[in-house]
Amino acid sequence: MKFGQSARSAGRTIKAIGLSLALLAAPQVANAQAAAAEATATEAAAVATDAAAATAAPAVAAPAPAPAAPAVDPNDPRFKVAPGGYTPMQPTPGKGMPVDGGLGTQTQFSDVGDQANALHDALLYIIVAITIFVFLLLAFVVLRFNKRANPVPSKTSHNTALEVVWTAVPILILLGIAVPSISLIAKQFEPAPAKALTIKATGNQWFWTYTYPDNGGFEVISNMLPDEEAAKRGEPLKMGVDYRMVVPVGEPIRLQVTAADVIHSFAIPSLWYKIDGVPGRINEKTLTIREPGVYYGQCSELCGVRHGYMPIAIEALPRDKFNAWVLTQSGGKIDGLPEAPAAAEAAPAAAAPAAEAAPAPAA
Repeated sequence: MKFGQSARSAGRTIKAIGLSLALLAAPQVANAQAAAAEATATEAAAVATDAAAATAAPAVAAPAPAPAAPAVDPNDPRFKVAPGGYTPMQPTPGKGMPVDGGLGTQTQFSDVGDQANALHDALLYIIVAITIFVFLLLAFVVLRFNKRANPVPSKTSHNTALEVVWTAVPILILLGIAVPSISLIAKQFEPAPAKALTIKATGNQWFWTYTYPDNGGFEVISNMLPDEEAAKRGEPLKMGVDYRMVVPVGEPIRLQVTAADVIHSFAIPSLWYKIDGVPGRINEKTLTIREPGVYYGQCSELCGVRHGYMPIAIEALPRDKFNAWVLTQSGGKIDGLPEAPAAAEAAPAAAAPAAEAAPAPAA
């Protein structure tokens, strides 16, 4: 009897303990379930955000505004074009070309040529004076100190004063020649201004090629005319070409000279201009022509069997006529003229289809 009561009492005690433990554990279980639910909701929201981002159209940055093209002054002579287009200039007899019976240098049409011609003339007087002096001195020695006129020769060993004179005078003469000569050389190789028009002349066997990188990069190939054709055009014999090198007058030209095969030399006597063309190398000098006209020259470096048939013809035109000539060339454009804004507007136009083609984000 007592044993049964004890068993029932023990069972009630165990149930009471279990109930107490359950009541204690209930809040922790509820908190854990709430945390799990919250984590599940957060993960679902992240997945939804990623999906929305994947389906949304990519953001397209607004294109930067194109820089405004510099205003072009319609009165700027650099951009003017002569009305009526380009007409080849007729050469002037005796100007920029050799003449029959010519003595001395050709008439010069550049500032460098004027300076060089003046030095040439001054040296001619100096050379003539020295030559006459030496000739007279030689004649005096022959007549005064021959055996018949001077049977007993002088035994003078030296003369200090004469030795000083014949040493100092040649030094002064050489200095007088050297100073203007060095100045002339320096003037010939003064670099062209940064914005000067650039032309590239390439010597070939046996013709010249002229490239205009500042005017669109077009190329002109120049060959000597046959004698009959040259006569029809009024060109000097063996000097006329089918296509000339055309330049603006009164402007410094950056002329770059090279060669495609062997060494050539670009020489224009009436402009006092000469520069070698060497394969694999570019030589450069500034060319400035003072007056409009046609100026002739030749290759001045023995370059093969037809070396004598490589004439050079430069046509110097006012800027508006030069621009008109440029526009007659395939791909030619006026140097310094700003590009049209169409190229700048092309970038935004190209970006627009990408934005339009992007799918709209899902609702």
